[in-house]
Amino acid sequence: MRRLIRLMQRLLVLALGVLTVWLIVFVVFDTADQRLPWIAAVAVTYAVAAYVILPRAVRTGLKILQRKSIPSFTVTGDGLPADPVNLVLVGTLAELREAFSAAGWTEAEPLTLTSSWRMARAFVLNEPYPAAPFSTLHLFGRGQDIGFQRPIGDSPRQRHHVRFWALGLERAEMPLSTPEFWLGTDRPPEGDRVLWVGAATRDTGLSLTRLTFQITHATDDDTNAERDFIVAELTERRLIEDVTWVRAGEALPVRRVNHYTADGEITVARLA
Repeated sequence: MRRLIRLMQRLLVLALGVLTVWLIVFVVFDTADQRLPWIAAVAVTYAVAAYVILPRAVRTGLKILQRKSIPSFTVTGDGLPADPVNLVLVGTLAELREAFSAAGWTEAEPLTLTSSWRMARAFVLNEPYPAAPFSTLHLFGRGQDIGFQRPIGDSPRQRHHVRFWALGLERAEMPLSTPEFWLGTDRPPEGDRVLWVGAATRDTGLSLTRLTFQITHATDDDTNAERDFIVAELTERRLIEDVTWVRAGEALPVRRVNHYTADGEITVARLA
């Protein structure tokens, strides 16, 4: 019975894929091609496919497959695996901001139309933008609460960066291997001492997202190196203490999440 259900799910996903291709090629492109010059029709088709049709098709496909697992990584708005969780700091929002500021990092601006346009312009012209916004990734049922970055040189195309999600300290009593730890939750009050659950990666250039082909930053595969870089930076300046390590999700050996190599370890430290 289980194999039959799985077969039906895969057939539905296949049908969804065929429908998606038909919609993009024979509806969107044909309509645009009849009204616009060829190059403009291709551009419109790409925009509609990458940012409207494909994200919805991916979300629908994931719902059909009913993937239920304890996450050790963040997800995109389309439900695809994104940056692995690899860092947890304990403290208040003020302490978090003070620590990264002292280490020479800049807080990312909120993602708005204005900041998105400025980021796109800086990326194309290779102009500095120290407070560039981050795309939204999701954990605990919501987008990141705050993020920090440090440019590599003067280029906005390469940077160290980390996103954080606030989680109440009562969650620290729960094992990371239980579903309850990862269930959706509201952000704790701003002044509380909380767990700042982070996902750190290093941007290296320009790329396209899998399946939806949206324009985004390319990132270095080795998220362990980026986690260790941040921990070393904060430790050297005595901005964190009581450093230890725990495992995220299932206790697995080194594995790949999305295109990333992650050892599954999360560094946990208290903000000094």
